[in-house]
Amino acid sequence: MTNQLSKPRHAARLLLGSFLTYAGVSHLSFGRKEFQAQVPNGLPLDPDLVVILSGVAEVGLGVSLLTLLKKRVHVGWIVALFFVAVFPGNIAQLLDHRDAFGLDTDGKRLARLFFQPVLVALALWSTAAWRDRAQLRDK
Repeated sequence: MTNQLSKPRHAARLLLGSFLTYAGVSHLSFGRKEFQAQVPNGLPLDPDLVVILSGVAEVGLGVSLLTLLKKRVHVGWIVALFFVAVFPGNIAQLLDHRDAFGLDTDGKRLARLFFQPVLVALALWSTAAWRDRAQLRDK
């Protein structure tokens, strides 16, 4: 078992961490209204609160990807699970025909759904969380 990341994995981890941090900041500021389009109608919480909470989570996850290299396996799994957890919001945007972020047709909203598994895979690959998952059992 190794604690080393290849240069491509390291670069992808930094890129994903930067992306999540930026997305989180946008949840809390200039993109707040558009992110509300992804909150499922049946969720018993105020959509703005959901956007704020998810923004705080994204900033925390992004900063963790950028800084917690010794905890990268744990962080990788948590980030992957976060991407799974927010997937219903992407589905809701499609089913409710809500425009946001240039996704103004059902075709574009549907195409976006196929990107979410890529993010899950990127979180696991860039942190080597899948490769080094035995570390979770060893501690």
